[in-house]
Amino acid sequence: MMQKYMKIAAASIFAACLAVGSASAQVKIGAILSVTGPASFLGDPEKKTLEMYVADINAKGGVNGKKLELVVYDDGGKPNEALTFAKRLVDEDKITAMVGGSTTGVTLAIIPIFEEAQIPFISLAGAIQIIQPVRKWVFKTPHTDTMACEKIFADLKRRNLTKVALISGTAAFGKSMRDQCVAVAPKAGITVVHEESYGPGDTDMTPQLTNIKGKAGVQAVINTDFGQGPAIVTRNYQQLGIKLPFYQSHGVASKQYINLAGPAAEGVRLPAAALLVADKLSANDKQKPVVEAYKKTYEQKSGQPVSTFGGHAYDGLMILVEAAKRAGSWDKAKVRDEIEKTKGFVGTGGIVNMSPTDHLGLDLTAFRMLEIKKGDWTLVSDSGS
Repeated sequence: MMQKYMKIAAASIFAACLAVGSASAQVKIGAILSVTGPASFLGDPEKKTLEMYVADINAKGGVNGKKLELVVYDDGGKPNEALTFAKRLVDEDKITAMVGGSTTGVTLAIIPIFEEAQIPFISLAGAIQIIQPVRKWVFKTPHTDTMACEKIFADLKRRNLTKVALISGTAAFGKSMRDQCVAVAPKAGITVVHEESYGPGDTDMTPQLTNIKGKAGVQAVINTDFGQGPAIVTRNYQQLGIKLPFYQSHGVASKQYINLAGPAAEGVRLPAAALLVADKLSANDKQKPVVEAYKKTYEQKSGQPVSTFGGHAYDGLMILVEAAKRAGSWDKAKVRDEIEKTKGFVGTGGIVNMSPTDHLGLDLTAFRMLEIKKGDWTLVSDSGS
């Protein structure tokens, strides 16, 4: 018995020594993602992406002489859960940087934790409030909701449509995009003539859409939301026989939306990253090699269709890694400074040029206007027809 105990103790000590040696050669990257729950279509591809690319980086020797250790927590889309995990990442896991925050609500909840701890935080969520006003330690990779409104409005103007109705989700992203669309509409020459809204748990939006259908002067409809809500709105839209042009946000830029909406998604337009149309980009498009490589890697290793959300995680991780390489160390302040200096980074979301006043680094050219045809993404020409 004593001999058995001694063997177990010796093995435990040996394992502990290995762990200490391993930890000294590693740098911890945190990720709080909505892997399960209503925003799982965001968090699941983000998690898969981070895992596969961290493994690849480590197989090639790591960064600055250190392997990366990815510490992932699933918040289930709940900001309160995310807060607990954020504190754990800082106090217990001792992370060096953070790539995550699948949703706007989660990101806004955990920002103060990483700001106070002075840890570089690259968010994967959409709302402009994440980076405006600029916060020293906070960056993000997805296009903003403001940009989505502007891209949709530009497409509407090309179609000679200027009067719209909004149907918006009341959760953080839906509300934020609604507010941004209302704010930028006058400058774009667009008039919002009617508005409706729905809650995160609503399963039938026909009453709101019936109101829109009966509103005189409406020329097009915009749904500002992400998750399953937009798929329900899309199906209800078809059921009511509404024939007006219909736009969604970049928050539904995954094959899952098309599958959930079914045939009702036919003709729906939305602004999205080039990643969804990698095979349709021109040969001289600077993003083509990057998005094709990511698409191939992701689909082969995951067995799932690529989405822009996994692409946001890829961009966030690679921006972080390139910044650390330029810094020549994993010193948090130095890495933060180099993230802010990111220039000409070609990612899945666009070409990134950050600055002290711009912690996103994308302009409107990073968005492509897409239309769903026969269950697939197609590029809309600049003519807007």
